[in-house]
Amino acid sequence: MSWSTFRERWTLFAGALLTVVVGVALVQASMMVMIGSQHPRIPAGTSPRAAAEMRDAYEGAGSLLGMTAMLACFLAVFIVGSTFAFTVAQRRADLALLRTLGGSRPQVVTLLLSEAVILGALGSAGGIVLGVPLMWIQTLLLTSTKIVPGSFEPVWDNGVLIGSVCAGIGMALAGSFAATLRASRVRPLEALRDIGRASRVMTPGRWIWGVSMLALTAAMVSVEGKVDFLGAMMIGLGVSFCGAIGLSSLSPLVVPLAGHLLRPFTRFGPLAELAQANLRDGKRRAAATAAPMIVLTALVVGLTAMLGTQAKAGGAQVERNIIGQYVVTSTGADAGRIASVPGVGATSTNLAADITLTYVRSDADERGRRQTVRSGIYAIDAADWARTHKQRPVSGTLEAVHGKGVLAGPGSAEDGVRRGAKAVAEIGGKKVKLEVAARLPGTVENNADAFYIPRTLLPPDMAAKAEAETIVQVAPGASAADVAQRLRDLRIGKVQTVAKWSGARVAKQQEQNDSVMMVLLGLSAAYAVVAVINAMIIAGTERRREFAVARLTGLSRRQVVRSALLEAAGVALIGVGLGLLVALAALGGFLFGPSGAAVLAVPWTLIALLVLGAFAISGVTSVLTTRAATRVPPVALAAARE
Repeated sequence: MSWSTFRERWTLFAGALLTVVVGVALVQASMMVMIGSQHPRIPAGTSPRAAAEMRDAYEGAGSLLGMTAMLACFLAVFIVGSTFAFTVAQRRADLALLRTLGGSRPQVVTLLLSEAVILGALGSAGGIVLGVPLMWIQTLLLTSTKIVPGSFEPVWDNGVLIGSVCAGIGMALAGSFAATLRASRVRPLEALRDIGRASRVMTPGRWIWGVSMLALTAAMVSVEGKVDFLGAMMIGLGVSFCGAIGLSSLSPLVVPLAGHLLRPFTRFGPLAELAQANLRDGKRRAAATAAPMIVLTALVVGLTAMLGTQAKAGGAQVERNIIGQYVVTSTGADAGRIASVPGVGATSTNLAADITLTYVRSDADERGRRQTVRSGIYAIDAADWARTHKQRPVSGTLEAVHGKGVLAGPGSAEDGVRRGAKAVAEIGGKKVKLEVAARLPGTVENNADAFYIPRTLLPPDMAAKAEAETIVQVAPGASAADVAQRLRDLRIGKVQTVAKWSGARVAKQQEQNDSVMMVLLGLSAAYAVVAVINAMIIAGTERRREFAVARLTGLSRRQVVRSALLEAAGVALIGVGLGLLVALAALGGFLFGPSGAAVLAVPWTLIALLVLGAFAISGVTSVLTTRAATRVPPVALAAARE
């Protein structure tokens, strides 16, 4: 019976089937690529530092793809749930007739869950096939954004295919469970006459889930401005998810209420007034279309803004900690010539060389575990460093950073490094026993410096070839512009002001953030777009009689299409607007917290693209669907009864 229903009403299941197909394909592709990232291919002859960077890149790609798979599962369950609920609502008369003819509630539950299993099985089969090209698309995204080297290739694992089938059926069952229970509780006559529980769009489950999520969101927002920057980041992430879920659950109530805000647009004519009335009346339809837009906008804008703000705040923090006017990038050998330039008062040089450092962690969770760091290690002169930096250790002193004593940088603040911890460094092919003599406080900057070792530990030839960044402090009374020109005349490297150098670090971090967001949310965004199109197609198909009645009352076919287009534009505006409201709440800690709006990075271009994309997708889908639904003469449809 389930299979027969599936074949006869396939147009209602098509969107949910496509959702499961794409969800399974995303999860399968992410798992295949993630398995490939666990086996990094390091070309022969690669330097230790470059090899370390490649391993870090592969490790980061694996974590990123794990998050992509989890996000795909979340979106799949969410979208399948909203789509299946909409589908069940369209079939309530069929289900009521089944109950009237003697079908029990358990039989209705079994019927609908069996349909979900069929949906999941077919979706898994399609997802396994689609997952193959999607795997290579994800690989192309990772290599084109330089997250991993161009030689990276995914690994095919047949065991993942079993997981794909389980994921597909699990997505379908999880997404359809709530709608199935609700359909079984509706009394037959109520469904046939569309009264009582059958006419309620806001179910107790929606109320409980939506209100609890919004209450949790409000609680997080209330403390967002009272915590430090990293705390605000974590809370903002929670606000983005909880707020989006809460508003999506309450969308049958919130979207029509927000439709009242569009009342001023009704002055543009009767079609606009009709569109606004349809938006407020078609609660299920509007909610099913707006919910994916709310989630997509809240997550994409919220996460992008938070990552951009973190990069901007990190750059501002680095700039504030430096006591100097210029930064010169050169080799270690050329850096030694900078101090002799007339007008230079003080210099401090960071030398980046191929150094590997292994230390013993002392934090509670990882106590005693050895950890190896292969990047972010710099050789410095502690006395020079102290003259050009405001930062001071939270444990130990800079005077102790000499001989075998090293300074733990801000990049290792969260890695369980304590003063007195033992370490072993491999420098120039030799192993040197070291001890952490001091520890700097943490910073909000990603990829911050991990360790500083005394410059005397570097062999002279290694120090001469190392990449160097020298902070230049202009002597009192000297002209900064003249000093900069003299430094450029040396032709030893790039000369930048501290502000431009810091801005370049922010730009590099933002480029990495954009690459991460493209991989993490790019395909997921396309997934949400599929959900929006699917909801609009189902709604348009079921509105044929409504459109026919409108045409019989005097509207032309073109006017019906225009009215539906205006309604779709209103739903898109509300969906994106509510999503932006959640994103704004997520950024509250940066607006009103200790950091202030000075470091807030608002992705205006992304917001504009989201708004334009929402209007374009909903508009095109609405026009095509409405034109298809109005092809049949209105008299034939208006007289039709199911």
